[in-house]
Amino acid sequence: MAQAGLGSAQKKARREHRTLVLWDETGHSFRIRPGTTWARRGLTPVLRRVSKRREVSSIVAITPDGRLYARHFRTSISSRCVIQALRFFRRKIGTPLLVVWDRLNAHRSRVTTDFIASHAHDYAVAYLPAYAPELNPEEQCNALVKRAMANALPGSVDDLHRLARREFGRLKRHPEMIVRFFRHAGLSVTGIP
Repeated sequence: MAQAGLGSAQKKARREHRTLVLWDETGHSFRIRPGTTWARRGLTPVLRRVSKRREVSSIVAITPDGRLYARHFRTSISSRCVIQALRFFRRKIGTPLLVVWDRLNAHRSRVTTDFIASHAHDYAVAYLPAYAPELNPEEQCNALVKRAMANALPGSVDDLHRLARREFGRLKRHPEMIVRFFRHAGLSVTGIP
C-alpha cells in the first residue's frame, strides 16, 4: 500500500515535471536524552541543561535521489514557517515540487492551503496516511541527527541551532544513506540504483 501511494505520487511528479520531496519536522531542545558515554565506570558525567523547552525546530525535505534540504527556526512550526520553507526548497531545488507530508495542523491550515492553491504551478501536495511515520523515510534522518546530538551540551540557543545545522549538513553529504532510508521504509522508487 505504501509503495502504491508513493508510486502514484512519483508518477504525478513525473507527469507534471515536479520534484518529489518527502517532508517532516523535528524539534531540538536542551532536554536530557539518555545516551552512552566513554566515561569511566562509576564516574557518570552530569550534563546540566539550560532549559527543557523546544528551542529550535527543523523542517527537512528529502528526495528519492538522496538530496536533503533543511530550514531551521527558533520557534515551534507554524504555517508561516511552512510557507517560508516551501519557498526556500522551491528556490533551492529549482523545479515545481510535489510535497508528501503528514497531517500536521500547520500543513492543513487555511493559510498554508491558500498559499499552495495560489501557487499551484509551484506546489502540489500529497498526504501520508495518518499515524504512519514509518512510511516517511525522512523520519530516519531525524532519528540519525538526534542520535548524533544525544551527548551534546549546547550552552545557548545559538549553539543548539548551530549543532542542528551541522548534523543535518553532515547527513546531506551522504546521499547514499538517504536513498537507503527510502528502501528501509519499504518504498521502491524507480530510477534509483
